Amino acid sequence: MNDVDTARSNEYAAVDLGSNSFHMVVSRLDASAQTVIDRVREMVQLGSGLDDKNNLSEEASERALECLTRFGERLRGMDADNVRIVGTNTLRKARNAKEFIKRAEDALGFPIDIISGVEEARMIYLGVSQTLQEDRGRRLVIDIGGGSTEMIVGDSSTPRHLESLYMGCVSTSKRFFADGKIGKARMRRAIIAASVELEPHVAHYRRLDWVDVIGTSGTARSIERAIRESGWTEGGVTRASMEQLVDVITEAKTVDELNLPGLGDRRRPVFAGGVAVMMAIFRSLKIENMRISDGSLREGVLADLIGRRQSRDTRAETVSDMIKRHHIDEAQADRVSNTVNEFFLQVREAWGLTARDRQLLKWAARLHEIGLMIAHSQYHRHGAYLLMNMDLAGFSRQEQKILSVLVRLHRRRFKPAVLKGFEDSEIEKLSRLALLLRLAVLFNRGRNPQELPLIPITVDDTEVTLTLEADWIKEHALTQADLEDELTFLRKSMFTLQIEISGVG
Repeated sequence: MNDVDTARSNEYAAVDLGSNSFHMVVSRLDASAQTVIDRVREMVQLGSGLDDKNNLSEEASERALECLTRFGERLRGMDADNVRIVGTNTLRKARNAKEFIKRAEDALGFPIDIISGVEEARMIYLGVSQTLQEDRGRRLVIDIGGGSTEMIVGDSSTPRHLESLYMGCVSTSKRFFADGKIGKARMRRAIIAASVELEPHVAHYRRLDWVDVIGTSGTARSIERAIRESGWTEGGVTRASMEQLVDVITEAKTVDELNLPGLGDRRRPVFAGGVAVMMAIFRSLKIENMRISDGSLREGVLADLIGRRQSRDTRAETVSDMIKRHHIDEAQADRVSNTVNEFFLQVREAWGLTARDRQLLKWAARLHEIGLMIAHSQYHRHGAYLLMNMDLAGFSRQEQKILSVLVRLHRRRFKPAVLKGFEDSEIEKLSRLALLLRLAVLFNRGRNPQELPLIPITVDDTEVTLTLEADWIKEHALTQADLEDELTFLRKSMFTLQIEISGVG
C-alpha cells in the first residue's frame, strides 16, 4: 500500500513497458491545464531477451528491473488510482511473463496491466489526437514498436479501424540482422516479410480514404531525424527519402557502419529492422508523405487514466455498447447489477473488497447474459469465452480474464478449476465475487420489474448467511427451489450457505 502524499494528489503518471523502450510521463492537472512535469525514457530492449520458445531471459529481466526500480523511485508517494502501467507485445508473448510481472510490480510499487494489441492501438491514437495541433482530415497513424506495429485510421479523436501486426524494429532486426550484417539481400528479405504481414490488410486500408499520415514513437522519430539531418527533406518523411535511406543502410553492410546523423548508439542495433517495416508500409499503402507526432502510447494511457478519474471511463462506455450490440436485456442487467451492488456493500469490509472489485463485479453483472447471443444452453460458458477473447476497449487482459471468470461461474456448478492460474489470494477474492454474482442472478431469475426487498447478507470467512422474510419467501417458491439447488451447486466451492427465515410467528 502506498503512502499518498496529499500535495501530489493532482499528479498523474503513465508508464509504457514497450518491447524496445520503457517510457514514463508524469503530468500535473489543475483547474486550468494539464502540464507535463517529468519524462523518462530508457532503451531496455526487453524484446531482444525472448528466446526461440518465447521465454524472457534473466539478463533482459534484470536490465528491465533496474530501470523499473528507478521508475518506482519517481512514482513513490503517488495515489495508486493516479498511476497506470501497461505492458505491450513482449509481455503479451513471454511464456514466463507472470514471474517477471510479479518482480516488476515489486520494483514499481504499482500493478501492471497487460493490454491487447488493439487496445494498444486505441491508446496510441488517443495519444496522437491529444498532441496534434492541426487536423487535416482523416488520418492514418503508424506506430512501429519493438515487437508489434499498430496502424490506426481515425477522424479527429475517434479511431475507426485499429490493427496490431506482429512485426517491429526489435523482432525484425533479430530475425534478419541478428549477426550485425545488413546488405541488400537481407534488407530486401526483411521488407518482403513485412509486406507479407501487411498484405491481408492493404486493400481495406486503401478503401478507408485517409488523407493525412502520421508516424509516432521511436522508430518513426529516429527515421525522420536521420532523414532531416542528412538533408534529404526539410521535415517529415517522404517516399523518396525513405528509398534513399534504405539505399544508404544497405551500402553500410553492417550495423556498426551505420553512421547516419542523428542516429544514437542505442537505436543503431534495431534501426535497420524498423526501416524495413516502415519501407514496407510506404510501398504497400503507396504513402508519399508522413509527418511526425510527439504523442504516443504513454500520452494515450495518461489521457485515458485522467478520463477515468473524471467519470469518462472508456470501459463503462464499452460495456454499454456491448449491451446494445449484443441485445442483452438491459433491464435485467440493471436489476442484477443493483442487487449485486447491495450485497457487495454489506460484505465489503468483512471480506476486504475494494472499489475496483465493485466496479468489475457490476460490469460482470451487466454482461452476464452476453452468451445468450450464441445459445441458451451453457450460455455462461459462451459468455466467458466471448469476454476473454473479444477486443474490449479500455480493459486490460487481466480485467477481461476477471470478467470472463465471473460470468463463467455465475450459474450451475461452482468449478474451482476455472480459477486455475490465479494466485491463492486472487482465487479467494474471485470466488467471493462470483458467489455474490450467483446470488444476485438467483434472486432476479423471475425478471420481475418490482424492486427486491433488502436481503441481509452476513459473512464469516467462508460462511455466508442470507436472512429472508417468511412471507416473502412463501410467495416466491421458485426462488426457494433455486436456493436449495444452490446448496448443491456450491458443494465443491469454499463456501457454506445458510438461509435464515425471519418473521415466523
